[in-house]
Amino acid sequence: MRYISTRGDAPRLDFGGVLLEGLAADGGLYVPDELPTISASDLADFAALEYHEVAARVLAPFVAPSLSVDDLAPLAQDAYAAFTHSDVVPVSALASGEHLVELFWGPTLSFKDVALQLLGRLFEHELARRGGFMTVVGATSGDTGSAAIEACRDRAGIELVMLHPAGRVTEIQRRQMTTVDSPNIHNVAIDGTFDDCQDLVKALFADRTYRERMKLGAVNSINWARVVAQTVYYVTTAVRLGAPERAVSFCVPTGNFGNVLAGDVARRMGVPIDRLVVATNHNDILARTHRTGEMSISEVRPSTSPAMDIQVSSNFERLLFELGGRRGHALAADMARFRSEDLLALAPEVLAGLRAGFDAGSATEDEVSATIAAVNEADERLIDPHTAVALTVARRDAPTGGWTTPMAVMSTAHPAKFGEAVLGATGCRPELPPALAALADREEHLTALPNDLATLREFVTARCTR
Repeated sequence: MRYISTRGDAPRLDFGGVLLEGLAADGGLYVPDELPTISASDLADFAALEYHEVAARVLAPFVAPSLSVDDLAPLAQDAYAAFTHSDVVPVSALASGEHLVELFWGPTLSFKDVALQLLGRLFEHELARRGGFMTVVGATSGDTGSAAIEACRDRAGIELVMLHPAGRVTEIQRRQMTTVDSPNIHNVAIDGTFDDCQDLVKALFADRTYRERMKLGAVNSINWARVVAQTVYYVTTAVRLGAPERAVSFCVPTGNFGNVLAGDVARRMGVPIDRLVVATNHNDILARTHRTGEMSISEVRPSTSPAMDIQVSSNFERLLFELGGRRGHALAADMARFRSEDLLALAPEVLAGLRAGFDAGSATEDEVSATIAAVNEADERLIDPHTAVALTVARRDAPTGGWTTPMAVMSTAHPAKFGEAVLGATGCRPELPPALAALADREEHLTALPNDLATLREFVTARCTR
């Protein structure tokens, strides 16, 4: 397997190179030269396998020849041993007929654990093989930070700097990051939005000399390994809900487009997925783009689903690359225009492909609160606001007569991580799992910095030079 950049001017790399490179040298995102296939017989076989075994089978073609199956299998088994549910990603039914894909059974109670627990182990394996080190720099709107920190803490050869927007993540999300007392973990609170944090990370990577000197690597979903690891739960969920005999649809709460893109990758590999529904909160650039054909940036407004408070969805570039015929230089020009003008009109064939493959909708704060309350009343269970965004869109925007295939809604976080929002909607405060309850008594470790690239560069250099 070889990988190419969405912008056409970066070297082709194998998986090990892509894993450590993260963002391509030309500012693009790496994608496979071609996708492997998953056959109906593969899907039938997967029904008898444990999650880590399916992961090894699905991911093996993507990591070869950097890793053999014998290398990958124990890494996957070790990664998912940290999950507290035997199914790793269980699926449960709601009284109204939808299915919740429970992605929050990992160490930090977020769907990000599913990919990042494996990614941390892949980093460590590849660095040991090369005898090298890396400085991982990431940005988080909430859950990526704690999941990445938990995956990389105390791992040999890794320094991790995680940026979050000051005051724009929940207290629990912040404490999950800042109470980790490991010498290789460095938390930074940026005076700005998540998009500001993400832009700072991309700017560090754009400085090629600095990038090579510090051995920068990416843990956000700009790293292809993050996306491909998430394809596995689309496979296991589809099998659980009837594949290969029947297709399944998914509604995915998304900000950076990585989670739903993983579903599209699984579909293009051969998993029988009918509709992929993109669900956003009131920061609705993806839903607006789908509706109008114009990708336009507006102000980020805080919400009860902060992981989706985004206006620049990085992974959407990977989809645009596919829908535009994989013309890297043309896409590079489009993305440059988008960032300079805050607006990009999609070509007619690209918009047609987007609408053919995806549905999209947004949910207001009132709708999210009402959905949390409705699920609590009908099913006697609590859901977090991100899950409620997706469930709102899946229910409200279903075609006349309902979805023609089982509808699986991605439940991306434990409700206790967003206790205030859940309490406001239901009058019930979710019980804190022991791992979260213990956070209140731990000392926090973080540095507050302005939204300034030079200041951030000085911080990273001082903390991470080896």
